[in-house]
Amino acid sequence: MTHIAIYPGTFDPVTRGHIDIITRAASITDQLIVSVAADGGKTAMFTLDERVNMVKHHINDIRNKNESLKAEITVVPFSGLLMHFAEKQQAKMIIRGLRAITDFDYEFQMTGMNRRLNPNIETVFLMASETNQFISSRMVKEIARLGGDISSFVPAQVKDALTEKLN
Repeated sequence: MTHIAIYPGTFDPVTRGHIDIITRAASITDQLIVSVAADGGKTAMFTLDERVNMVKHHINDIRNKNESLKAEITVVPFSGLLMHFAEKQQAKMIIRGLRAITDFDYEFQMTGMNRRLNPNIETVFLMASETNQFISSRMVKEIARLGGDISSFVPAQVKDALTEKLN
């Protein structure tokens, strides 16, 4: 039996924190689907295609740096209810990253709603690594808008894409 997990998000843009969660999630499942939300209730800076391509680019980096990872990692855009998408993918697990108590409050509510929609799909929380606990896409975009150095928060390719977007 293949264990399929989904790591959903808007990834606007993908950060080192996201990459850390993807890497760790890939070590606990057979197949990881990184699902890029078309509409996460937020106004995205990057288009859906740009976000999907950014994540795909970094999946190759994850593979190169972690040759022992056995999980198949794919990147798939989605829209609509996450649980409907998870059912179509035959996933049994949703991966969510937690940074702080404020994340927990939101995720706790979302997990309860998702559990009501499909009690057969479990949500698994991975705590952000101590070096990534404070990184959020929103903060990265704000720092970039104000001319700050974001190179420690995002890979170089993402930094370049953000710089280009803002100029």
